[in-house]
Amino acid sequence: MKDAFGIPQSLLILGGTSEIALATARRLIVRRTRTVWLAGRPSPALERAAEQLREMGADARTVPFDALDSESHETVLGKVFAEGDIDMVLLAFGVLGNQAQDEKEPLKAVRVAQTNYTGAVSAGLVCARALQTQGHGSLVVLSSVAGERARRSNFIYGSSKAGLDAFAQGLGDALHGTGVHVMVVRPGFVRTKMTAGLPQAPLATTPEAVATAVETGLRRRSETVWAPGSLRLVMSALRHVPRPVFRRLPI
Repeated sequence: MKDAFGIPQSLLILGGTSEIALATARRLIVRRTRTVWLAGRPSPALERAAEQLREMGADARTVPFDALDSESHETVLGKVFAEGDIDMVLLAFGVLGNQAQDEKEPLKAVRVAQTNYTGAVSAGLVCARALQTQGHGSLVVLSSVAGERARRSNFIYGSSKAGLDAFAQGLGDALHGTGVHVMVVRPGFVRTKMTAGLPQAPLATTPEAVATAVETGLRRRSETVWAPGSLRLVMSALRHVPRPVFRRLPI
């Protein structure tokens, strides 16, 4: 169960090598989290991440998980929940893709959509049902400001995140009153390995800053978290820019 401040004692990360997710895990372990499941494709990086969390004092375990293999989600994730209650699930997997290449090779665009959206729908529903069955817990979904309004420069990635964001909000409404808390996190440009080499956008942030925002959101039982918080106003304005003007913006 969560402590009196809303900090989970057990955490399941879907996307176990995500830098944002691992920064969040480290922050929560310092607070009180003791058991961490890292779900991801088997790799040395996944095992290294688990070992680093063990060095911090957590009981960190790995579980094979593939976002694209939706047929396995119920079995794989069911085994995790069978080990005991999970206080928080952090849905953190996703791919950025390469807009220029993906436009030319539709199958690559489809892979972005399947990973970021359909894989998340499958895993999210499986975890939501398990959390509802145990009667408590938080499902935290890493969305993106890119989903707020599709931009020419990354509309494939942005549209997949828009779908994820809408799904998570609807799921939160559906679970209201069940004891399950759904929180959507909308980071801006985060300096990670995934974004290395890309032009840095205004209001860029770090995995550690997003992790801080996640913890604050958990304590407040927020439904939506922006990282950084100033993006809420920026994106609110951007959503209302007339389309002819929006098309001319260098974004």
